[in-house]
Amino acid sequence: MAGIKALAKETAIYGLSSIVGRFLNWCLVPLYVYLFPTEEYGIVSYLYSFTAVLLVILNYGMETGFFRFANKETDPEKVYTTTLASTAATSAVFILAVALWIRPISAAILLPRHQLYVMLLAVTVALDAFSNIPFAYLRYKKKALRFAGIKLLNVFVNIGLNLFFLLICPYLEKHAPASVSWFYNPLGGRAFGIGWIFVANIISSIVVLICLVPQVSGRKWRFDLALWRKMLGYSWPLLILGVAGILSQNMGQMAIPYIFKGAEEAARSMVGIYGANIKIAIVMVMFTQAFRYAYEPFIFAKAKETGSAESQKQAYCDAMKFFVVFGLFIFLAVMFFLPILKHFISPAYWEGLRVVPIMMAAELCFGIFFNLSLWYKLTDRTHWGMWLSLLCFVLMLGFNLWWVPLIGIPDGYLGSAWAALASYATVMVLSYFLGRHYYPLPYQVTRMALYLIGAFTLWLVGEVWQPDGGPGNIMVYAWRCLLLIIYLGAVGYFEELPVISAFLKKSLRR
Repeated sequence: MAGIKALAKETAIYGLSSIVGRFLNWCLVPLYVYLFPTEEYGIVSYLYSFTAVLLVILNYGMETGFFRFANKETDPEKVYTTTLASTAATSAVFILAVALWIRPISAAILLPRHQLYVMLLAVTVALDAFSNIPFAYLRYKKKALRFAGIKLLNVFVNIGLNLFFLLICPYLEKHAPASVSWFYNPLGGRAFGIGWIFVANIISSIVVLICLVPQVSGRKWRFDLALWRKMLGYSWPLLILGVAGILSQNMGQMAIPYIFKGAEEAARSMVGIYGANIKIAIVMVMFTQAFRYAYEPFIFAKAKETGSAESQKQAYCDAMKFFVVFGLFIFLAVMFFLPILKHFISPAYWEGLRVVPIMMAAELCFGIFFNLSLWYKLTDRTHWGMWLSLLCFVLMLGFNLWWVPLIGIPDGYLGSAWAALASYATVMVLSYFLGRHYYPLPYQVTRMALYLIGAFTLWLVGEVWQPDGGPGNIMVYAWRCLLLIIYLGAVGYFEELPVISAFLKKSLRR
C-alpha cells in the first residue's frame, strides 16, 4: 500500500499540473469559439490532430524506452544522453524535411493555402518532441514539482500570448498602431486570425526548452550505438503502438474532411463542433495523462525492487482498481454538471454535446487499456502493444468510414464518437485476456464491474429523476451531489480511501 500511496502522491502532483494546465488551456476554447466560426475553429482542431500524431512519431517510443533501460542498465546517464542525442537529431531532420517539402505536405493534408500554419506547427512539435526527454528525466528523478512547474509555466505563457495576440493586439492596432505594427502587420494583423494561435504555441515551446536547459547542459554527453540499437529494438513496436493509438484518438477530426471532401466548409464545421465538445470530455483525458506520468516510472521501479512477486502484482492490481474508481467518479461529476460545463463553449456548438458521455466512456476504456499495457512492457513483449494498437486503428478507421457517412451531414461526428468507444472497448477486453496468459494478475474484476454498474445506475437516476424542476434548478444539483457522495461512500466502505474510509468506519462504530 505504501507504493500505491507514493503513486497517488505523484499522480496528484502531475495531475495538478496536467489538470490545471489543461483546464486553463480549456478556458481558451470559449475565446476561440466566440472569436472564430465553426469552420475556422475546425482548422485548428484538424491541425492539432496531426500535431498529436507527429509528436508520437518524433518520440518513437524512446520515452518509455528511457524508463526501461535507465532502470535496467548500470549507467542511467548514458541511457539519458543517448536518448537525448537521438531525439535531437530526428527533430532537426524533421524540421528540415518539412521546410523543403512544405507545398506537397500542405496539399496532402488539404490545407494548400495555409503553409505558414503547417510550418509553425512543424517547428513547435519538433521542439516539444525533444523536450519530452528532459521531462521524462525529471520524472525518472522524481522531480515532480519541477516537472509540474515548467508545464504550468508553458500553459501560462501560451494563454498570455493568446490573449495578447487575439485581444490586446487588435485593440492596440486600433488605438495605438505604432506599438504593435512592427511585428503585427507583417503577418497580416487581425486578418492572420487563427495563425496567432500557432505563433503563441511556438513561442511557449521555446520558453519551455529554455527552462529545461539544466537537464540538457552540464553533463558528459555519450552516445552508445549498441545501447541505442537495443533501445530501438525495444521501442519501435511502441512507435507503431503510439502512432496507431494517437491516430485512433484523433481519427474523427482527421477523417471527416476526407470523408466529405466535396463539402469542405460543412466538414470543417463538423470538426469544429466535435473538437469543441470533446474538450469537455478532456477531464478524463487529463486524469489518464496524470496517472500515466506517475505510472510508467512506478511499474518499472516496482519491477526492479527485490520484494516478493506477489506484493508487486498486488500493487499493480490496486493501481488498476483505484484508476477505475476515480475514473468513474470523474465520469459522474462531468455528466451531472454538464448543464453548467456546456457554457464553456458557444451555444453555436451545443448541438454536439451528445458526444460527451460517449467520449467520456471511451476515454475511460482507453485508460484501462493503458493500465493493462504493463504485461507486455514488463515482459519485453512490446510487439503485442503494437498489434493491439494496430487493431484499434483498423477498427477506428473502419467504424469511422462506416458510421460517419451513414449518419451524414451535419451529425456525422457522432459516428466518430461511437467508433472511439467501440474500438477502445474491444482492445481493452482483448488486452485483458492476453495479459492473463502472459502475465496473469489477480485483478478484482467483479468488484470493479460492480463499481461500473453502480456508477452507471447513479448516472441514470440523476438524469431521469430531477426533483423540483428542470436541469437548471439548484435542487437538481444538490440531488446529484448527494448521488456523488453515495458513490464515494459505497467505494469508501469497501476500499481504503483517504479521509472517506476513516470517516465511514468511525461513523459506523458509533
